[in-house]
Amino acid sequence: MYKIYLYEHDVVHDELALPRPKSYINEKHPTSEKILIRKIDMRLLPILGALYAISLVDRVNVANARVAGMEQDLGLDVGSRYTTALLVFFIAHIFFGLPSNILLCKVGTANWLAFIAFAWGTVMLGQGFVTSYQALAVCRAILGFCGAGCVYLVSCWYVRYEVQKRLAAFYLFSVNVGGISNVLAYGLMKMEGIGGMRGWQWIFIIEGFAIQVIAIAAWFIIIDFPDKAHKKGFLTKNDADFIERRIQEDRGDAVPDALTWRVFGKHLLDLKLWAFALMFMSTVTPAYAFAYFTPIIVKSMGYSAGVANLLSAPPVFVAVFSAFSFAWLGDRYRTRAPVIAAQAIICFTGLMITAYHKHNTIRYIGIFLGSAGCQGNIPAVLAYQSNNIRCQSKRSVGTALQMGFGAIGGIIASSAFREVDAPRYLNGLWATAGLQLLVLVLLGGTTFAFTRANRKSARGTLQQPIEGLEGFKYTI
Repeated sequence: MYKIYLYEHDVVHDELALPRPKSYINEKHPTSEKILIRKIDMRLLPILGALYAISLVDRVNVANARVAGMEQDLGLDVGSRYTTALLVFFIAHIFFGLPSNILLCKVGTANWLAFIAFAWGTVMLGQGFVTSYQALAVCRAILGFCGAGCVYLVSCWYVRYEVQKRLAAFYLFSVNVGGISNVLAYGLMKMEGIGGMRGWQWIFIIEGFAIQVIAIAAWFIIIDFPDKAHKKGFLTKNDADFIERRIQEDRGDAVPDALTWRVFGKHLLDLKLWAFALMFMSTVTPAYAFAYFTPIIVKSMGYSAGVANLLSAPPVFVAVFSAFSFAWLGDRYRTRAPVIAAQAIICFTGLMITAYHKHNTIRYIGIFLGSAGCQGNIPAVLAYQSNNIRCQSKRSVGTALQMGFGAIGGIIASSAFREVDAPRYLNGLWATAGLQLLVLVLLGGTTFAFTRANRKSARGTLQQPIEGLEGFKYTI
């Protein structure tokens, strides 16, 4: 039994104390814990990975379509039109993260995620029929409202030292899909002229339709939050109760708490949420940059448009292997900061090689390193926040804040890689490299603060328990 301190009133509520799950397994649970967790993994992670892949495919498609002729057809080479078309997506995306998480809880995960995925596919398909830069910009602005709540949902199903592998699994599955999309785009470019359509139009049309199909399937597959999962028959009431008790034992937030304006404002005063958000922004900026500009950088090395698209895929596949290896280490040794620091250094190194080495082969290897570092740090930073906060309302706010700052990272990537700097993009590469140094600085600050708080907690000198829960300690 333990006690939970609620932030709103700073009082102890014994009625929230729940029995330890170990005794629950021994006495009541009909199946082993590992079998149940694997069952959840197989049902939850592949479909969330497919849905999250939608946004990554969009990043890849825009770059692929550009080198496949969209730039000339829509006049994107005039001024900063290409950059603007990328920017408008993120403006809406910044502000829609929290409303999306709230709607996720209100209308149900299957209903909301399937709806926004289908809307995304419809708009992407529509991009295949645009005939002007202005129409493309409008489509991309609409896409900005189609943000998902996949990260928030995953964080609500698993205990703290399981979460990085799971976040990595569904995120890296989606990254793999993005890599395959490069290869698919090469094939779709060969449809040039069929039905009177350009190859770049077929990229949007075929992949937009595929997303619509995935969205329909998702409605039947996605499971709700643990407290609702048994109502759709995926888990028995016994299994669902066990999952809730397991989470309650780990961090004491299995019971949903209301997200009011007062609670929202209180969460925003927690400085570590802003540190996590800035880390995420700094991490996704190079990820967006590589997605949007790798085909252009590779093409500048002397390759054709089709070969440039093909050569954009291998760095993605290598990044998946590297990132999951780091995620396994992070969960195995119950640590986060060293994993993030190592991958930030790898990313920085890759960016500098791509920026300054004279030989194109070595510059291409730099893309492998840069992609591996930033792609691996995305689930690592998400897990770092997930491990060090509690209460579902705070989790919702923190996730939305990270997604909003991730959109700012997209804006930085879109604007730092200016057309006047093509094809080497030295300013953009330096901007993203500098953000890796910011990650290291922020990481140093959080590590110092968390270590100090853990030591005070061990000595019993804290005025209140960490995150309002006796026995809770920060993951370093």
